[in-house]
Amino acid sequence: MPELTSETYSFRPISLAEGGSDLPFLAALYASTRREEMAMTGWPAYQIEAFLRQQFEAQHRFYQDQFSSAQFDIILDAAGEPIGRLYLDEREDEIRVIDIALLPDARGRGIGGRIMADILDKAFASEKTVRIHVEQNNPAMRLYRRLGFKMIEEQGVYYLMEAVPPSRAAA
Repeated sequence: MPELTSETYSFRPISLAEGGSDLPFLAALYASTRREEMAMTGWPAYQIEAFLRQQFEAQHRFYQDQFSSAQFDIILDAAGEPIGRLYLDEREDEIRVIDIALLPDARGRGIGGRIMADILDKAFASEKTVRIHVEQNNPAMRLYRRLGFKMIEEQGVYYLMEAVPPSRAAA
């Protein structure tokens, strides 16, 4: 897996251990990415919370089952506080960004862009492609396009996007 370092963020593996589990943080992070969407449902708060909890648990199980060799990390700010998650699956010819998400206060500050640029740098140094599934209406779509990602496949509400090493893009 590529080693990513920065003065403004760091990573540590998620903990699922009893008593020190990151699951509450991860569930709250997941919910924060869906708040606007859920507000449009008109559902009462308790129903939204139950739905988001169920959706997080299903997503978490899916990621753990389908990407058993992936790296599941918590993104930490410079003070060591959790601000997001980064799930990467390094394959023979690609790095798949399974998921990247930041807390609302950490969004729009360039952190996600720096992390993605670091992933691209590390992947391209190994001549690997980087792929990510992105919801079509995700505001981060502008960032991915700016970083050189191109849509290669439409999959329901998602686009499969990829960025290829410069040496292969010219070919």
